[in-house]
Amino acid sequence: MFEISVESVFSAAHAIRVAGAHEPLHGHDWRVRVTIAADRLDDDGLVCDFHLIERALGDVVGPLRNRPLNETPPFDRLNPTAEHVAWHIGRRLIEALADALPAHTRLGAVEVTEAPGCAAVFRPDRPEQGAPA
Repeated sequence: MFEISVESVFSAAHAIRVAGAHEPLHGHDWRVRVTIAADRLDDDGLVCDFHLIERALGDVVGPLRNRPLNETPPFDRLNPTAEHVAWHIGRRLIEALADALPAHTRLGAVEVTEAPGCAAVFRPDRPEQGAPA
């Protein structure tokens, strides 16, 4: 198994619900690490082009950048936890890369760190995997 990773950082604020109570609105520099997995390398010795993943990740996190997540779809309806942010970015990347990723590759994981030492990871088991509860 081979993996490549691409990272991006964006700033955004959120106020999540924990046990039914809203915490105060606060900001983070969200670190996103996307991992693409492959069972083999292509003829050039690559999993895939890093730039392809960088562009897609930039397009996906762009609408979240410098925004209050609670007012930004889908988080205007979905608790903007780090887990949901990882899931959202993962689902959007699967859609964005569906026709661009080489057939021997797949999205392996999306890791979102909202604060040093605090990370959530989404690993899609199936392309049709729905939103977390």
